[in-house]
Amino acid sequence: MRELLAEDAYTIRPSPAPYPAIRRRGVLERRRRAAAAGAVVAVLAALPVGAYALGGDGRGGSDTAAPRPSATASHSQASTGSPAAPAPSGPERPATPGQLLDGISFEQATRGLEQCLAFDADRIKSLPKNSPSRSTGGLGRASEYRIILAMRSTGDTNAPGDGIHVVAVKERPQQTRLICTIRDGQPGLNTSVGGTAGDAAHPVYPDINSGKLYQQSFLDKGNWKLPFRWGIVGTVQPSVARVTVSYGDSSAEAVLDHGWFVASGTLHQQVTKAPHVKGYDAAGKLVYDSDRDKEYEKTLP
Repeated sequence: MRELLAEDAYTIRPSPAPYPAIRRRGVLERRRRAAAAGAVVAVLAALPVGAYALGGDGRGGSDTAAPRPSATASHSQASTGSPAAPAPSGPERPATPGQLLDGISFEQATRGLEQCLAFDADRIKSLPKNSPSRSTGGLGRASEYRIILAMRSTGDTNAPGDGIHVVAVKERPQQTRLICTIRDGQPGLNTSVGGTAGDAAHPVYPDINSGKLYQQSFLDKGNWKLPFRWGIVGTVQPSVARVTVSYGDSSAEAVLDHGWFVASGTLHQQVTKAPHVKGYDAAGKLVYDSDRDKEYEKTLP
């Protein structure tokens, strides 16, 4: 029996390991992994710079790389989200940089205009619902206006504290001119709506409310703060090619800006007469003289 078992032990042997098959499987697996890695690299190369951004919220959460649509991708290319709404535009710039005076930047002038329009909107909301003024919707948005003048404002007895004046205009739905004054961060507003021209069809028409820009309070008559920055605005017809303004010891060549004239200067002496305005056509002919304009207030109150 022992001899028989011994003989069987030599005859019953395990099958040899399939080394060729194992080697083939290993080679195929390495090739598959290499192909997969190459596909990942190709995808990353195809994504634009900046297509991956940290997805954390900055409040201690995990920051993981999360794919986001490229900034240049169209809405159809992005898998989620909607097109960004266009940023609201501000007012138009004046025709020349020289209309922004005393170091006031366009951004500062824009903020002043927006502050005054917000002040007007709040005023409208406070009116009774049946008020005619409330139905007009107020003075509108800053994007509807063009800034034509910004300059420093000199405080006086009636309105103490220095600040800035911002003059802005719009033509639709009706011609509107507003003088926005910011003093100590607080807005004040003077407005002309529906056109500035009077009964006479003058080719040049100084804004009747420009006195806010070129005179100090009646309470300070004879005792103005000097030097004093002054300004004046008004409308001009297309036939007018040049406007000049003289005021006390100063004079200015006005800027013509989309149907408006804008002039400014600095007084170094007390005055009693209003600015003297003259307009000329392209041939140099005098077509307007405020001294001959019966509607124009030639002396200060």
